Amino acid sequence: MSEQLVANNLYAVLKEHLTLEAISDLLEKPKTQAHGDVAFPTFTLAKALRKAPQAIAQELAAQLKTDDFEKIEVAGSYLNFFLNKAQVSREVLLEIIEAGETYGAANLGDGRNIVIDMSSPNIAKPFSMGHLRSTVIGNALANITEKLGYKAVKINHLGDWGTQFGMLITAYKKWGDKAKIDESPITELLALYVRINKLAKTDEAVKDEARSWFKRLEDGDSEALDLWSWFKSESLKEFARIYDLLGISFDSYNGEAFYNDKMAEVVSLLDTKGLLESSQGATVVNLDKYNLTPALIKKSDGATLYITRDLAAAIYRKRTYDFAKALYAVGNEQSAHFSQLKAVLKELGYDWAENLVHVPFGLITKDGKKLSTREGNVVLLEAVLNEADERALALITEKNPDLPNKEATAHAVGTGAVIFHDLKNDRLNNFDFNLDEVVQFEGETGPYVQYTRARSISILNKAAFTPDKNANYTLNDAESWEVIKLLQAFPVELKRAYANYEPSIIAKHAIHLAQAFNKYYAHVRILEDNAEKQSRLALVYAVQSVLKEDLALLGVESPEQM
Repeated sequence: MSEQLVANNLYAVLKEHLTLEAISDLLEKPKTQAHGDVAFPTFTLAKALRKAPQAIAQELAAQLKTDDFEKIEVAGSYLNFFLNKAQVSREVLLEIIEAGETYGAANLGDGRNIVIDMSSPNIAKPFSMGHLRSTVIGNALANITEKLGYKAVKINHLGDWGTQFGMLITAYKKWGDKAKIDESPITELLALYVRINKLAKTDEAVKDEARSWFKRLEDGDSEALDLWSWFKSESLKEFARIYDLLGISFDSYNGEAFYNDKMAEVVSLLDTKGLLESSQGATVVNLDKYNLTPALIKKSDGATLYITRDLAAAIYRKRTYDFAKALYAVGNEQSAHFSQLKAVLKELGYDWAENLVHVPFGLITKDGKKLSTREGNVVLLEAVLNEADERALALITEKNPDLPNKEATAHAVGTGAVIFHDLKNDRLNNFDFNLDEVVQFEGETGPYVQYTRARSISILNKAAFTPDKNANYTLNDAESWEVIKLLQAFPVELKRAYANYEPSIIAKHAIHLAQAFNKYYAHVRILEDNAEKQSRLALVYAVQSVLKEDLALLGVESPEQM
C-alpha cells in the first residue's frame, strides 16, 4: 500500500519522535498530481525538534532513501512523495488478476456474526419508497461485512405489532369490506389506515377504541388475532415480491410479535435489578445518569412499547447468534430510542450493549415533502422500480436494439439505478427523489458505472484478452496513473466503508473509477499494437473486475452487455 511504503520510509528516520501509527495518521493525499501521491506535513515535529517546519522538511528530504519513489520534493512545510508508477502498476494489476473477486477481502471478522436489523416494514401498509433506505443500506452493510470476514445475519424486524394495529382493526370494524380487501388488500388497508388517522385527530374516542383493540390483541383475543393474522399474511405476499425485485433476502423475519412471550422476562430482569419506577401510572427506567429521558417500559394500561420488545430482541439475538456487533439500520429520528436501549441494557449489566450500533440515515423526500403512510403521502416502491425498469428498457432499445435478454438487462439497470442512487448519497443526508435523474447513462449514476464496465468487457472481447498471472504488466504514463491509484485504493475504501458504516464510500469509489477510466479511454488508444498494449488491456481487465465488486457490494447487478 502506497501510504504504508511512505510511512515505513519516514519511520526509519523519525522513530525517536513519532510512532509508525502516528506517521500514518499524519499522511495526506495531495489535491493535485503536481504535488505528488502522498504528502507528509512537518508541523507536528516543529516543537520537538525546535525548528521551523520548512527546515525540517528540507532535512528529512536529505535523509530519506529515494529508491522506492520516482522523487521526493519539498513544498514549504510538506514533503511530497511521487510513487514509482511502473512498480506500483505492476503490483496492483497482478494482485487484482490473482485475487479476482476476492480482491480487497480481509479477515477482520474471523467468522464472527454481525446481526443487521434492516428494512422492517409495517404489515398492512404498502412497501413505500420510505422503506428503501433501511433495506438497501442494511443489505450493502451485510455485503461489506461479509467481504471483511464476518457472517452477516440479516434480520427483517417486521412492524407486526403495536398500537397502529388497534387503529387498523378499529377502522376495519367501522368501514371494512372483506370482499374489497380480498381483491386489493394493501390498497384497501392503506385507505382504512389513512381514514382512521384523520378521524382520530378530531375524535379522542377513536384513539381510546384503538387502544382497547390493541390491548385485546396483546391479551390474545381471538377476533383481534384473526384480523391481525389476515393483515400480516396479505402484507408478506407483497413484501416477498418486492424483495425479489431488489434481489434481497433475509435470514430471519422475526418481527415485534415474535417477542410477545419474551417481554415478561425483560420486565422481571428490570424488576430484580431494582430499575423499575412508577411515573404517572406508567412503568419506567430512570436514565438521568445518561442524560436521557426515562425509558417507558409499560404504559398505564399495562401495554408494552417498542423499547420493551427491542430489549427482548437484543437479548434473544445475543443468546441466539452471539454477535460481535448488532447493527440497526434505522432512521435518524430514532436516535434517542437506541440511546435509551443501550443505556437500559447497560443498567442490566450486559457489557455487550457497547456492541449495539445504531446506523442512522436521512429521509427520502418527494417534491420536498416527507413521505408518510399515516397522512396518505406515499410513493409505492414497486411502482418506482417498475417505471425505472421501463425507462431503462427504452434507453437500451434506443442504444442497442439487438441486445439479447433486453428485459433482464433493463431490470438490472433500472432497479440497480434506484438502489445506487440511494447508496451514493451520504447516509445521514436527506435527498429528494427524482426518477428523471436516476435512470441516466450519464452523470454520477448506477447506469453510468454499469455501462463503463460493459464497455470495458467489450474492449477485452474485441482484443481476445486473457490475463496472465505471470506477465510483467507495467504502465508509466500519467493517464493510467489516476486509474491505478483508484484500483489500489479499493481495499482501503472497503475498510473505511465498514468503519463508518457508510456504503456511499463504495458508490463514490465506483463513480470515481468509472470517470477516471472513461477519461483514460478517451485519451489512449488501448487496442493499438505497441509494447504497452497488453499492459493497457490488463488495466481494462482490472477496472471491470473492481467495478463489478463495487456494484456487488452495493447489491447492484452489472450486466456484461448493455
